Formats: sequence, structure tokens, C-alpha cells
Amino acid sequence: MSVRVAVVGLGWAGRELWLSLLREHPDFEVVAVVDADPAARAAFDGGPGVAVHASVAELAAAAVDLAVVAVPNHLHASVAAALLTKRIPVFMEKPVCLSTAEADLLDAAERGGAVLLAGSAARHRGDIAALGGLIPDLGGVRHVCLGWVRSRGVPRAGWFTQRDKAGGGVLFDLGWHLFDALASLLGPVPFAQVVGSTTDDFVNLGGWGAAWRQDRPAGDTADVEDTARGFLVREDGVSVSLLTSWASHEPLDLSLVRVEGSTGVAELRCTFGFSPNRAEPVLTLMREGATTRVDLPAEPIGAEYRRQLDGLTALLADPGNRGKAIAEARTNVATIESFYASARASARPASPAYQ
Repeated sequence: MSVRVAVVGLGWAGRELWLSLLREHPDFEVVAVVDADPAARAAFDGGPGVAVHASVAELAAAAVDLAVVAVPNHLHASVAAALLTKRIPVFMEKPVCLSTAEADLLDAAERGGAVLLAGSAARHRGDIAALGGLIPDLGGVRHVCLGWVRSRGVPRAGWFTQRDKAGGGVLFDLGWHLFDALASLLGPVPFAQVVGSTTDDFVNLGGWGAAWRQDRPAGDTADVEDTARGFLVREDGVSVSLLTSWASHEPLDLSLVRVEGSTGVAELRCTFGFSPNRAEPVLTLMREGATTRVDLPAEPIGAEYRRQLDGLTALLADPGNRGKAIAEARTNVATIESFYASARASARPASPAYQ
């Protein structure tokens, strides 16, 4: 029997990503969509049998088995909490929350209602799984390099570059994926030390937008970072360097996960996400000066999103998943809060390169 799904939010992610994937998947049936924008509702053509609502208050637990939430970041916690309280399970796009206070709100709602599951694309990639298979052979893990640098990819949706609606910039966007990938590889261990810096050289310039997204251009000046650089140390002693940017002078979009161990180093170079400016995926294993290339599975762009749906019904049925998504989100958001606090403490004037 198919899982009856309501898609909440008809922006790019809800409309172009989740609706399409859910309709193609045999485990799911889209029975409703929700969006507060009358224009978005009017433009939606879901065919017969798909109810169109202005608010999640109009959804009933008897008619919906799951809500896929893809609303702007600042609405994630309140919308998800309302659904959980109505005993409608939630699958939430990242970031799950924007503060530790919002994590507390979701925790209370889940304890008294349905389960919350988190969308986390990077950990479902075939190349990340292949990298994870090499880690047991690296000895003690000492350091991890995390990177996701776009050539040109500043989001053009107005809310995405407004701090009060997005929570922050590239750190909440691409950085959240990198933290999730790290947790999937080494376990969700909190950070004991966080030092970071942020810059905004590209975010307010024309010509640096994400060409593969058809968002409305931002109408206001962005007040978030487009680049974040950090050095962090986990409570288990593993150090982590992080570099993530929406735009750069690189010719291609590159994602990097490099795991350095006492007996070897495993490095994955690829491109996360949907950008057409892609680097060839390469996984290598290095020991004592010798480098071996490891075969990677051939996958179409976006396979990690389809793979999330493949396992979603099993996650819904497992009571042991209650609380897991919020616990990991709490670690992520606490890390980001500490990162921004460090960046504010060491803030310096913006570079004049493009002024």
C-alpha cells in the first residue's frame, strides 16, 4: 500500500525536486500540497485527487501518512512542529532548525506527536558510501578535510540570502550537507572547539547566481556570507577543516572529503548537488607514498535524493528513529552557532576586490 504524502512548500525544492521524485516512486502517492502563496497554489496543476491547501492546519492525520516539508528555512521548525503535534510524520528538508531553541521546540513536538525524519542527501551518495568503506583500513582517524566550493552558485531566491529567513548563508546551506556527511562517516560526535571566518565578496554581485535554479531574483541586498572557512575539533579528538562557498574563481564546482588516518588517507573529489559545472568523481587511497584509485559506481545526478525515498518507508516504520534526526540537527546547529560567534569575534572589513 502506498504512503500518502503531502508536499508542504511549492518553491524550487518542493516543486522541481520532491514532487517529481515522489510521483515517480512506487512507494508513495501525492495526495495533497500546501503553500501559503495564492499564486503558487493557482499555478500548481496536480491533477485529480490532489488537494491544494493554504495551511498545514487543513491537513488531517487520517488522510496523510507523511508530510514532506520544503518551505523556507525560517518556517521549518514551526511548520514541522505543527504537523508533528497533529500526529503527521514529517520528512524535513535541511536545515532541520536554525537554532538550539528551535531544536527544543521540535523535540517537544516529536515527544508528544509523530516522528521527524531529516533529509540528508550527501550521506546517500554512492561515492560517499564507497569512501566510508575505506575508513576501517585507515587506522585511527586523525583529521578530515571538508569542502564544497562552487564556481558560480549564489542562490537567487530572495529569502535564501536574508539572514532572518535563512538563518545564515552558505554555512547553513552547503555546510549543513558537509556536517551530515561527516556524521555519516565517523558518527555524530559534537565539536569541542570551533574557529571560523566568513566573507561576502560575491553574494551581492550580479552574474554569480546558480544557473540550474529558476528562482526569482533577490529584491533586497543580501546580508549573509557566501564563503565560510573553519577549523574544528570533535570531542573524540578528530580535527576538521572546512571550506564552503557559493561562488569562487574555480572553473568547476568541487566537493572534497579527505579522511586522514594513522595508516592511510582516503580522498574523494566530486561534485555534490545539481550544478552543471561538475568535476569528475575520483576516489583514491594513499599509503606510504603510493596512490591507488578506487572504482566508483556510475550514478545519475540526483541519485542520492531518490535513494532517500527508497529507505523512507522503513525509517517511518522503525520506532527507534524517534529523536535521532533532532539530536543530529542539534549538534549541527550548535556547531553553526559557535562558528558564527567565532566569525563575529574576528570580523574585519570586507575585501575591496569587487567594490
